[in-house]
Amino acid sequence: MNAVFLAIVLIAFVVAAVREILWVPEGPDAPSPMELLTTGAIEAAGGAVTLAIGLVGVMALFLGLMKVAEEGGLLVIIAKTVRPLMVRLFPEVPAEHPAMGAMILNISANALGLGNAATPFGIRAMQELDKLNAEKGTATNAMALFLAINTSSVTLLPTGVVALRASLGSQDPAGIVPTTLFATICSTAVAIFAAKLYQRFSAPPKTKIKMGTVPIYEAAGAGGEDEKIGTVPIFPAASGAYPAWVSFLVLAGIAGLVPLTVAYGKAIAPWIVPGLIVGLLGFGALRGVRVYEVLVEGAKDGFQVALRIIPYLVAILVAVGMFRASGAMDVLVGGLGQVTGLVGLPAEALPMALLRPLSGSGAYGVMAAILQDPAVGPDSYTGYLVSTLQGSTETTFYVLAVYFGAVQVRRIRHALAAGLTADFAGIVAAVAICWYLFG
Repeated sequence: MNAVFLAIVLIAFVVAAVREILWVPEGPDAPSPMELLTTGAIEAAGGAVTLAIGLVGVMALFLGLMKVAEEGGLLVIIAKTVRPLMVRLFPEVPAEHPAMGAMILNISANALGLGNAATPFGIRAMQELDKLNAEKGTATNAMALFLAINTSSVTLLPTGVVALRASLGSQDPAGIVPTTLFATICSTAVAIFAAKLYQRFSAPPKTKIKMGTVPIYEAAGAGGEDEKIGTVPIFPAASGAYPAWVSFLVLAGIAGLVPLTVAYGKAIAPWIVPGLIVGLLGFGALRGVRVYEVLVEGAKDGFQVALRIIPYLVAILVAVGMFRASGAMDVLVGGLGQVTGLVGLPAEALPMALLRPLSGSGAYGVMAAILQDPAVGPDSYTGYLVSTLQGSTETTFYVLAVYFGAVQVRRIRHALAAGLTADFAGIVAAVAICWYLFG
């Protein structure tokens, strides 16, 4: 991450410097390229703090709900249900560890397009995964894989994009649901494969395993006895896991929700967040949890996490802001646009594809501008494509900054490479499915 951050800043500075040297003022008050670069950096720094403060309330609410779910045993139930799949994806994490349930809740929230709810669940998952990490400050294989899946997770209902398309007069605002689903299935599959592949070339940190110990011995010479020199911790065997057929039925039921989201996505969307809140609180109450006290206790973490991630957000958003303000993005688009247009990615949609891993707000702004353009509109090929890109890819640099920042991880190993590989796969899949259906 250190090299990536420095490269983005240096590229932005070099491009702005060249433009400053060649700059011809268009008017007495026209800002110079270097002035634009300065403004972009300062505004991005302020925006990072504003963003973090805005997250405080959401994090407090959903981390509180997460605490209620944990106290009621929901995370263990979820972990048992998906154990056959999760133990294969995350062999370093015990089958009934709270991290399993937290990761599932995060992935589920992302699948339903609940970005605000997904972030607190994901931070909780990272906190639990960090408890298994003996080498603090270094990402484990499980962390890298989780974030790769997080940045590409299957999206059943891109609620925000569907709502924007509807507000702009689209005749089929939910038409991007199947294209988004296809693109995210492809990107998630690639994310898992890439994370598993790249971890072979990145030395893993030690894993700290708790819950019991076994003795270790040093071999003695001939005729001597082995000497006990210490113990190593182990996890007990997971107990009470549900039969495989239960997991199969649950996963089949989730898969059965896909056609429902396609057919009734617009009607379902308003119920999701209220239903999630009531469902988690109701579950806790039925399990005898004092939901108010537990929710308040869990909500306290939201304030602490928001403060902890501010420096990481400032760093990455300043770099991205400088990259955009310097004109480097325009240079990149100008050079690639003619080439990508030949393979189904129009030049006007290219900024969207390039910005999405860097800046969620920037990509959203580009998408909104394209959909509002009378010459394009939401129901054109380009309109469907940029909508699918917004719904099926994630702001990878933001996710890494927030999630790793929450647990003070600085050495991210292969997490960025796996996330960007998944982003590229999502873009290719989005172009392919939109070209097939609407091209």
